[in-house]
Amino acid sequence: MTSARPGPGVPTATYRLQLQPAFPFAAAETAVPYLASLGVSHLHLSPVLEAVPGSAHGYDVVDHTRVRAELGGEEGLRALARTAHEHGLGLVVDIVPNHMALAPRHNPALWEVLREGPDSPYARWFDIDWEAQGGRVLLPVLGGPVGSELAHLVVDGDVLRYHDHAFPLRPGTEHLPLPELLDAQWYRPVWWRLARTELNYRRFFSISELIGVRVEDPEVFDATHGTILRLLAEGVFDGLRIDHPDGLADPDGYLARLHEATGGRWTVVEKILADGEHLPASWPVAGTTGYDALRHVDGLFTDRTGAYELLGRYRAFAAPQTDRGGNWEATVRRAAYKVLTHELATETDRLTRVAARLCAASPDLSLRDRAPWALRTAVEELLVRMRVYRPYASGDASAVITEGAAEEARLAFVVPEEAEAVGVVRRLLVEPPGDPSAPDHADRVEFRTRFAQTASALRAKSVEDTAFYRYVPLLSATEVGGDPGSPEVSPEEFHAYCARVQRDWPLTGTVVSTHDTKRSADVRAALAVLTECPDRWAELLAEVTLPEEGVPDGQLAWAAWQTVFGLGPAEEERVQQALLKHVREAGMYTSWTEQEPPYEEAVASFVAAGPCGPPGERVAAFRKALEPHVRANVLGTALVHLTMPGVPDVYQGTEGEYRALVDPDNRRPVAFPPEAPGEKDALTAAALRLRARRPDAFGADASYEPLTAEGPAADHCLAFARSGSVVTVVTRLSLRLAEAGGWRDARLPLPPGRWADVLAPGREFTGEASVAELLDRLPVALLERVAED
Repeated sequence: MTSARPGPGVPTATYRLQLQPAFPFAAAETAVPYLASLGVSHLHLSPVLEAVPGSAHGYDVVDHTRVRAELGGEEGLRALARTAHEHGLGLVVDIVPNHMALAPRHNPALWEVLREGPDSPYARWFDIDWEAQGGRVLLPVLGGPVGSELAHLVVDGDVLRYHDHAFPLRPGTEHLPLPELLDAQWYRPVWWRLARTELNYRRFFSISELIGVRVEDPEVFDATHGTILRLLAEGVFDGLRIDHPDGLADPDGYLARLHEATGGRWTVVEKILADGEHLPASWPVAGTTGYDALRHVDGLFTDRTGAYELLGRYRAFAAPQTDRGGNWEATVRRAAYKVLTHELATETDRLTRVAARLCAASPDLSLRDRAPWALRTAVEELLVRMRVYRPYASGDASAVITEGAAEEARLAFVVPEEAEAVGVVRRLLVEPPGDPSAPDHADRVEFRTRFAQTASALRAKSVEDTAFYRYVPLLSATEVGGDPGSPEVSPEEFHAYCARVQRDWPLTGTVVSTHDTKRSADVRAALAVLTECPDRWAELLAEVTLPEEGVPDGQLAWAAWQTVFGLGPAEEERVQQALLKHVREAGMYTSWTEQEPPYEEAVASFVAAGPCGPPGERVAAFRKALEPHVRANVLGTALVHLTMPGVPDVYQGTEGEYRALVDPDNRRPVAFPPEAPGEKDALTAAALRLRARRPDAFGADASYEPLTAEGPAADHCLAFARSGSVVTVVTRLSLRLAEAGGWRDARLPLPPGRWADVLAPGREFTGEASVAELLDRLPVALLERVAED
């Protein structure tokens, strides 16, 4: 294994700050003393390079050579770094190698490409198919067909303007009549709806406003990483978070080049691992950003039997169609077909063209005579059966694009000979491209690369952005990296996962809340309690959801009630905004591109009258009655996250109670220090300070040892030791525990020595501790071994 190991600036814990014009470098600098007092070792900054003006996230980069002026520019960044260093903190920065913003008037490199065409020195930067669309870049920016928008297309010197958009004119064309002028450009402004089928540049997923960047080209890598690498070399930054490497043509090659360029700085990648999937061992990184940890932590507090019962109650309440929210696997499959034929149709077209070209010209006659429609069908059928995001050059493609999947894919064909197209496509994907001098080598490489990139986009769009909003029996399970079809994680599974992490990726990132989570950890922790009382929940919903109140559909109602239960009392606007996004992402009755105002109005009316109206007060009362169990999950989630193997990343504000929904709700600026710190704040600070005080107990050479309680309530106690010097104890499924009579005589054998209670100074334990005594003040305990006199 070549993963990065301890070195200068390796974090013990990071704290994520979501920079934006409303929270620039200066605001972050003001927060440094408080953040240093928490016990983190590094601040984790969202992207800092020049982005689209006003961007609240910074992932829409327009200029890699400049630190974002709206945040305070490089001078402001350096001031933040100096203050951080004075307080003993380093900086980790989020970088975006996969894409830039399609905003020509702000993006100098793209401006030059649109003006000069494929001969521009910047043309190699962008992933554009110049062979398509007559060698012109399709720009889906018009509000309607071009003929209806001519009055808004205005020539202004050497610039073409359309509302807030501006595009460069090809030199010498500015005096042409408008129709001729449009035809003479290296780009073609078109109705935005044409992006679905006509686009000829790679996007970030299906977001046409973000254009793919070719960092596989060494010159492009150098140009787009120069500023970040300079700031690393000068000590401003200490580590990196890599956004979405699965979108790259060659993640393996990119990460190797980055590792060499940074001198092996601590680097984590936003890689979503499917259940049972492992990070490629050859990647020279510290690990992932931590969504795999999130799934395992959440699963600990989810009751297996109750989750199954909740699913049954959901089906009875909402009556979802099997493949539109009734069954998880079927829902994912249907969503994948829709995404391929709608949002990713242009990507599928390109794959089909390359496959047809390869087959038509191949010296291997067994590949000949394959109809494009059959090749397209084969590509689609294999894509929808992918269980992971994508194959990698360093891995075994045949283990990802399996023969079992191919057998299923063949069932889409009636004629057996036509079904052979599946085998042809699979061969092109799993067999090495062969001799680089062969005439078809470039097409073979392109086909494998494009398939992998399309697979990752498909997985993200069909699972995270569609199925998660259709299959809603338990909203806490519909989270990035999660498996809603099997949301629970047993203590044994959790311990096995932690042992693997400590052995293979001890410095990986771990998270429970991020800027991308659909619900914060505290909201999910509350929702998990519903798996301990599915019948009571369903009975309550039957009482508060009355048909005469105009329920738009059962699935939306079930999701809306869970939303207000998890969130607790909140402004109606926040709930409305999140649920509007929910129904548009689900795409069953309305969508972002085919909006249905009557349905959306019905959703808004239902939410206002029900979940956010008087009936919602009954749900609030139900939550209040369950508050001790919500509290146990919230504190248990926090403590496990902060003491399990890996480097915990604390998202802004989540050191205390933090209830947030999907973005933009979870990207609002927070107050530093918190206005009213509570017991979660105290727990977080205690755990982080312990990590800082005992780094060897949690680092690369640390150990992880499961501890097993004894007695009839033992399954409700999750405990582990770190390096023989720290012990974590948490309560799981506390409602079931209470119903069964509590801890009674449950006992937890502790490792040898005297153990001080970090969360309740003055208490000590030795030998076999009573679990009831350990957890009499809080539903969790954090113990530190006391040095013997």
